[in-house]
Amino acid sequence: MKDILVKTVASGFYSGYLRPFPGTWGTIPAWLIAYYAVRGQTPFLLALAIVTILASVWAAGRAEKIYGHDGRTIVIDEWAGMFVALLFVPCTPGNYIAGFLAFRIFDVVKIPPARQLERLRGGWGVTADDIIAGIQANITIQILLWLGVSLEKAVPF
Repeated sequence: MKDILVKTVASGFYSGYLRPFPGTWGTIPAWLIAYYAVRGQTPFLLALAIVTILASVWAAGRAEKIYGHDGRTIVIDEWAGMFVALLFVPCTPGNYIAGFLAFRIFDVVKIPPARQLERLRGGWGVTADDIIAGIQANITIQILLWLGVSLEKAVPF
């Protein structure tokens, strides 16, 4: 029973089983939750980010025994990073799509210290690089907004 709970949480409620690019597929549910359910309510998004980070450290640490260190199916860390990327970002389609794209880029590229934090043991190593990618994406979006860049016009959707 415990393995089922670990697999469910670690895989982002099974979104991590989608192929190809499970990290991207696994990020989409978190984006949808942030955009459609949270709708820019900062205190709720902050609480959700904290709870998801803690759940990620727990579930990812245990899921490593099943999937290996930072196995591709483990995507709860992407959920945590996505929530961090959207913190304090005005909830508009353009801003949130830009946040999604920025997070995925930073998560893949792993600008320091993200790559170094990946070496931490257990669930912290799985989760920490995504939190850093989320912070980097958030800072990028905040700078663009501060500079007056209209992300509504920049995002072709």
